Amino acid sequence: MSSGSSPIVSVPSVHELVKEKITEIPDRYIRDTSNLDHEYHDSDDSSAKNNIPVIDLESLLYGESDSANSELENLHSACQHWGFFQLVNHGISSLVIEKLKSEIRNLFELPLEEKKMIWQGPGNMEGFGQHFVVSDDQKLDWSDMFFITALPINMRKPQLFAGIPLLLREALEAYSLGIKNLTMSLLGKMAKALKMDSDEMEGLFNDCSQRMRINYYPPCPKSQQVLGLSPHSDAAALTIVLQLNETEGLQIRNDGKWVSVKAIPGALVVNIGDMIEILSNGAYPSIEHRVMVNPTIERLSIATFHSINSDAEFGPALSLIDPPRKPALFRTETVQKYYQNFFAQKLNGKANNLDFMRI
Repeated sequence: MSSGSSPIVSVPSVHELVKEKITEIPDRYIRDTSNLDHEYHDSDDSSAKNNIPVIDLESLLYGESDSANSELENLHSACQHWGFFQLVNHGISSLVIEKLKSEIRNLFELPLEEKKMIWQGPGNMEGFGQHFVVSDDQKLDWSDMFFITALPINMRKPQLFAGIPLLLREALEAYSLGIKNLTMSLLGKMAKALKMDSDEMEGLFNDCSQRMRINYYPPCPKSQQVLGLSPHSDAAALTIVLQLNETEGLQIRNDGKWVSVKAIPGALVVNIGDMIEILSNGAYPSIEHRVMVNPTIERLSIATFHSINSDAEFGPALSLIDPPRKPALFRTETVQKYYQNFFAQKLNGKANNLDFMRI
């Protein structure tokens, strides 16, 4: 992905707006409530709560044969029918996670002048700022973010990384490595469940890109009229989300209804992205999701996006297509052009990139 490949319109920091104790929400954040679709299944409802998949990574990777096979079937079902699951016993150290939580909160509390030193520059998508703002009159999300490339190391922006407070940088390094290993394990098991050539999967991700979006969703007194993050599916292959406090807000669309997700303490949330839908030739659909805002409590999270090697071409896995019985549903394209298309548009459901790639 080329960081200078898409237009970026500068927007104000929501965190700074909230610090000013504003009494009126700027119009650019207020949505047409008739189109907001607030009807959803709350996760406290037993039918919704019990159906949200939970995958035990320890059992999947190291369990006895019957246990591992059963968990592989659970993974396959979760990817087919939900595009989403919570991951427990994932092996990421609780010490690393707690350090990360503490330091990320400090990041957003930096004085504005210090934030400006690591703000998005002209044509640059990394740093403090926003994505998907392509015009001066589109509606804005009620959130701030800090976006950074973590892997491969040669794709990092040294000046940006050096501007991150040292303790956070150390926590991100440890977390990045653990998440990469976890992701590669999941991709290997997905290939097995799909009956996809494992070498094909490994070849596409052996030098995969890993980017992190650290999200801050301030409380909003008109929370029913704003969105923390507009509905979309992720362009990446897999997204691993760590919720940094107990405030709910993530919702996923399942069977046409919004389902509010209550994160399991200590669990990671895994989203299937558009790349996997394309690679699996539609077998594993990406998940449309959004973030709602709490009226009184802030919400923080870190989303880690894993994508196919940045210099690669990709499309449906060759081992999963067999024309004319199983024709390819998507074309083959370079990763760079794929991402140029994604970031050049505002978020608008899950059609953008899939339509771009569909045959």
